[in-house]
Amino acid sequence: MTFRYYRDLTPTFADRRDWALPTVLRHWAEQRPDAVWLDAPEEELRWTYAETLAAAERAGRVMLAAGAAPGDRVVIVAQNSSFFVRGWLGTAVAGLVEVPINTAYERDFLAHQVRTVEATMALVDDVYAHRFVEVREAASTITTFFVHDTGQQAEAIALLRDAGWDARPAEDLEQEPADAPSLPVVGHSDLASVLFTSGTTGPSKGVAMPHAQMYFFADECVSLVRLGPDDAWMATTPLFHGNAQFMAAYPTLVAGARFVVRSRFSASRWVDQVRESGVTVTNFIGVMMDFVWKQDVRPDDADNPLRCVFAAPTASTLVEPMRERFGIEAFVEVFGLTETSAPIISPYGVDRPAGAAGLAADDFFDVQLVDPETDEPVAVGEVGELVVRPRMPFLCSNGYFNNPEKTVEAWRNLWFHTGDALRRDEDGWFYFVDRFKDALRRRGENISSYEVETAVLSHPAVVECAVIAVPADTEAGEDEVMACVVTRDEVSPEDLWAWCAERIPAFAVPRFLRMVPELPKTPSQKVQKAALREIGISPDTHDRDALGVS
Repeated sequence: MTFRYYRDLTPTFADRRDWALPTVLRHWAEQRPDAVWLDAPEEELRWTYAETLAAAERAGRVMLAAGAAPGDRVVIVAQNSSFFVRGWLGTAVAGLVEVPINTAYERDFLAHQVRTVEATMALVDDVYAHRFVEVREAASTITTFFVHDTGQQAEAIALLRDAGWDARPAEDLEQEPADAPSLPVVGHSDLASVLFTSGTTGPSKGVAMPHAQMYFFADECVSLVRLGPDDAWMATTPLFHGNAQFMAAYPTLVAGARFVVRSRFSASRWVDQVRESGVTVTNFIGVMMDFVWKQDVRPDDADNPLRCVFAAPTASTLVEPMRERFGIEAFVEVFGLTETSAPIISPYGVDRPAGAAGLAADDFFDVQLVDPETDEPVAVGEVGELVVRPRMPFLCSNGYFNNPEKTVEAWRNLWFHTGDALRRDEDGWFYFVDRFKDALRRRGENISSYEVETAVLSHPAVVECAVIAVPADTEAGEDEVMACVVTRDEVSPEDLWAWCAERIPAFAVPRFLRMVPELPKTPSQKVQKAALREIGISPDTHDRDALGVS
């Protein structure tokens, strides 16, 4: 049997020792100094490659002068803006480790991530400053805050200083410090970022990504969309997610292209934004594609420069209608994880079978589907767990930061176990089927079932809780969150939803609640979530959306 593979990727930078963000940025600042890289229309701001490098190096020197040392972790909690970009690139050129945190996180979610990475510095929008005061003990390793002004900067700085921190205005990052320290040489194997992914049987885990992996993931996207210096890639998803950072922004750095950043996604404004900014490539995740499709048809929808959409997952039934309506040349997709980059990629301009995610990029990865119990390969056409290993150093993560046990568990038998169920057809196309693991993904956000269960279980009336994924009612909408709950006292669904809303991010609050007398268990008393998923949404299930609960 002869499989097809993805073999279109030739790295933009041939020498792997150059696979570090400072090297890439300096290359284009020299080669295309006057070309625009950052385009932020809502700020009426444009930075050339030369200006971007200067901004990054100034910010990096300021952070080092403020006491950070290469290898230190710097937390960023901010909305999409030039402030976020300056902080991200500044950490890179200073040899610091960027830790972007979801702006929806507070209390235990925020405390866990800050505590795990032992951050020494934080870059935050002013509206999030109070959250660090609320988790003061977990954030005790932080010495300095740089606070971005969105209207409450003075109050936020005062609040942080009253709590004992050195807090400074973000404008300080723009000022060359006196006696500025030299910037270090940053290598491809140095740690670049820690991005948190969902936990399953425990809290969320921080994926330690070396510079080479961040670069390679970005260069895979360059190949995926055929990106060149004349292209403009627009991101409307948050920069604290990989989807915007190393699957949109960084690819433009690798290719010498232009990066258009928007503060948020707007389905009604999407095609206008594409047209206004001369966008040739953009991303969709989850239901974004469906939301755009459901906008009123306009006669000028196809009057735009967009040629490629990177949609993960792709709503396959909408591909042809979207292509015709908006004049889009290609829809592309990958299957990857923060831990592994993208071992499965769809070729540009090639018609995929419906539901196919792509072909194995076997020049760079070994890929197998195995029985999750035995690690033995399954037959072609059968469902198995996707396991991956790189064919050269630093294409995958270094493991989970400060979590050696989970690192060893995930890399058992020298393969990274994704926990995802896929099948492969006789031509070599891979299809995502389900998740073996208990993590969920809703509208582009990874959700830890464990962390949601912990919040529900903290309610005094709840005895047991199992959180599962149920299918979304929109194509490519991924999952909806359902909690099956055993209580000792009578409690209303509205009470439980209100309880959750105060403790977990809004996107993780269960849409569905089902009160049950007991949870199905194995003889060893482990909850049988497969049995709960099989039952799914039953007549006695409470639907938060249907009931109109805010």
